[in-house]
Amino acid sequence: MTPAQPAGTLAVVVLMTGAVPGGASVDGLASLEVRWILPGQLDPAVAGWFSGSQPEPESESREDAYLLDPGLGGLSVKVRASQALDVKVFLGSPGILDLPGRAQGRMQYWRKWSFPFSPLSLENIDPDGWRRVRKQRRVTRFSPVGEQDWCAVELTEVRFQHRDWWSLGLEATGPAESLRHGLEATAALVFAHALPGGVELRIDDSWSYADWLRTR
Repeated sequence: MTPAQPAGTLAVVVLMTGAVPGGASVDGLASLEVRWILPGQLDPAVAGWFSGSQPEPESESREDAYLLDPGLGGLSVKVRASQALDVKVFLGSPGILDLPGRAQGRMQYWRKWSFPFSPLSLENIDPDGWRRVRKQRRVTRFSPVGEQDWCAVELTEVRFQHRDWWSLGLEATGPAESLRHGLEATAALVFAHALPGGVELRIDDSWSYADWLRTR
């Protein structure tokens, strides 16, 4: 390690140089995503809208830690639930997802890898370089194109720096040529009914988690 290399970076490098775990692909997983993050506690009416209009969601509670310093440009790195290192590379945007009066957000292409490893205590992560985010997630999945193509829809209660936020996101995975159709078809189903209380998801609220955290 050179003297200028941040301590947080060393942990990432060591974990990534190991062999690719069984079942994982060296090519990574292609995805197309759109996400909105809004301030305040999740309105129960919005939670009811999500649970009532979608297939039965799965729920989980976890804490993720995002590496923000040093800045990595189009690379997103996080420790997920102290059990995996997730690495994502931003590959550009095909444009705006636009459902008039309901949602408008930036679609983003990513390629990502996940590396399991022995649980890593978040207490050992440099607080100057990492940001911890607590999440209570509800996730449901659609297959609008075929059995190999999926779009996950996630409603998440977020706790960051003693403040409450909530997020709605869509993530399509599968063959690259079907990602946009899969995401747009799922969005049409999800937003067939407007969010309650006049809630509209605006493009100014559309972020990846890593970009959003860099603005806090």
